[in-house]
Amino acid sequence: MNFSSDNATGVAPQIMAALAAANEGHAMAYGDDPITKAAEAAFTDLFERDLAVFPLATGTAANALALSALTPPWGQIYCHRNAHIEEDEAGAPELFSGGAKLALLDGEHGKIGAETLAGAVAGAGFGVQHHSQPSALSLTQATEAGTVYDPGEISALAAIAHDAGLSVHMDGARFANAVAHLGCSPAEATWKAGVDVLSFGATKNGAMAAEAVIFFDPDAAGDFLYRRKRGGHLFSKMRYLSAQLVAYLRDDLWLENARHANACAQALSEGFAELEGGELVHDVDANEIFVSLPEPALAAMEAGGVGFHRWGDDGQARFVCAFDTNMEAVERTLEIARDAV
Repeated sequence: MNFSSDNATGVAPQIMAALAAANEGHAMAYGDDPITKAAEAAFTDLFERDLAVFPLATGTAANALALSALTPPWGQIYCHRNAHIEEDEAGAPELFSGGAKLALLDGEHGKIGAETLAGAVAGAGFGVQHHSQPSALSLTQATEAGTVYDPGEISALAAIAHDAGLSVHMDGARFANAVAHLGCSPAEATWKAGVDVLSFGATKNGAMAAEAVIFFDPDAAGDFLYRRKRGGHLFSKMRYLSAQLVAYLRDDLWLENARHANACAQALSEGFAELEGGELVHDVDANEIFVSLPEPALAAMEAGGVGFHRWGDDGQARFVCAFDTNMEAVERTLEIARDAV
């Protein structure tokens, strides 16, 4: 009954089998191997266009290195106040960009509104030598509140950014959960809506340690090869990262895993909402639940071995479901909470 994080899970059996298969024999180093070429082809098919793909091992590296390619050291990156790049990456975007500034925007339920972005851009001071210069917009999908931007919302934000000369980055650590919720194609959720660069996450959804930075315009990738190397994420045995990504995409495993996690989150959140004193803090679009619960329920779950995080004040808590969450664990957790209330 561990709902503390989707990082607490193991590895999907299909991905573990792919790692074992990749371990047979020798292969050229630094991505010059057939498995990495297969991963590049799989992403090209998935997103329905030519693109540039760079496997990495962590989401923080993916975000920080991607953003470093989109902004100069004197640049400014717009993001939500609670974005992962602001609250949970120890200044990595600022480090790898050489000092670019994160400009924090407010927005309900983890989402930046078009009017908020437009207002920030209008007062940015373009060309004023005393000001950091706006260079990029970073959107989190799914958001840190567990909500999801629909393609129309992304398009509206991307249009404002592009009109001002900004690039659009998407932190897709839970991209699979967002696409599973939206029911649209990956292309419709990204480049067709105006996203320029995607940090494509797999670790939270069944991989051992695999992410990818995707440039939807290959020409825009420019010097990213060197940024990845300088950042310490050019793996000599790249085939092990790539094998995870190939297996992750094969037969839509990535979506199957995400749909299961989302379904478990829906069941758990509906049960919490039915409790006396239970109230959802945000819509549950993906696999994260933010809920306010009576203290007896929280204490009983902690005593009963349920893993979750208390989140702020007023009895709020966060629960995260994963690709291997057991529906029986969902029911048992709800039973403990019901009995306590």
